[in-house]
Amino acid sequence: MEFWQHIYSNFNVIAFSIFGLKVHWYGIMYVIALLLALLLAKFFVRKFQLDINEKHLDSYFIWVEIGVILGARLGYILIYDANTMYYITHPWQIFNPYINGEFVGIRGMSYHGAIIGFLIATLLFCKKYKTNPWIFLDLVALSVPLAYVFGRIGNFLNQELFGRITNVPWGIYVDGVLRHPSQLYEAFLEGIVVFIIVYLARFKQSFQGELILVYAGAYSLARFICEFYREPDFGMGFVLWGMSMGQILSFIMFITALLVYICIKFKKVNI
Repeated sequence: MEFWQHIYSNFNVIAFSIFGLKVHWYGIMYVIALLLALLLAKFFVRKFQLDINEKHLDSYFIWVEIGVILGARLGYILIYDANTMYYITHPWQIFNPYINGEFVGIRGMSYHGAIIGFLIATLLFCKKYKTNPWIFLDLVALSVPLAYVFGRIGNFLNQELFGRITNVPWGIYVDGVLRHPSQLYEAFLEGIVVFIIVYLARFKQSFQGELILVYAGAYSLARFICEFYREPDFGMGFVLWGMSMGQILSFIMFITALLVYICIKFKKVNI
């Protein structure tokens, strides 16, 4: 276990450099996650014979990726970043990948902000192409969770979003302090477990949009649990009743998904 506990001391977050440009493992994992999500989406379109053509699917993923990046970055700045006012007055710095002349990529993303950006992009895309958004949303619910695993592995390799202090033998030393490898907990619960739940729900699906609501509920619950092992966001700590901001946002997301699910399934709301 000693090698595992000190893995950060023996691991470089930079995979390689090209002409002086440093390529981080996180970036590689992000690209893998994106490509895997698209491949899984195409697989599920064929498997379940969904009424989505490949050209539309490719375009949709481009729209969604733009929405996710915009939403994730803006969400982080508005919710978590201590320099919110600086970015509001210097908006050109929001997506500046350089710090003191060094390329470091875009740092600081919010999952819940990404969700909002994803939903807006989906609605805009479906309005433009006059397609049913629920079909695309359900497809995303199936294809994203397993890809999400690589995103959290990327966080682990990037030595960020680490866990709370612990004494468990599988803990990881971060700056000399043993901590939970919470990124891997999240990869398992929020990725693999959530995928299994959504995939099984597909065979019992009773209305369009059910899978994305199941995903939202399952993810929120998994994230809420994982937050007990994850260090609260720097500068924020515990926000309300001993809960982190991630738990509060996950709670809101869970209640919202539950209410929409109940309204649609039991009150026969047309969608």
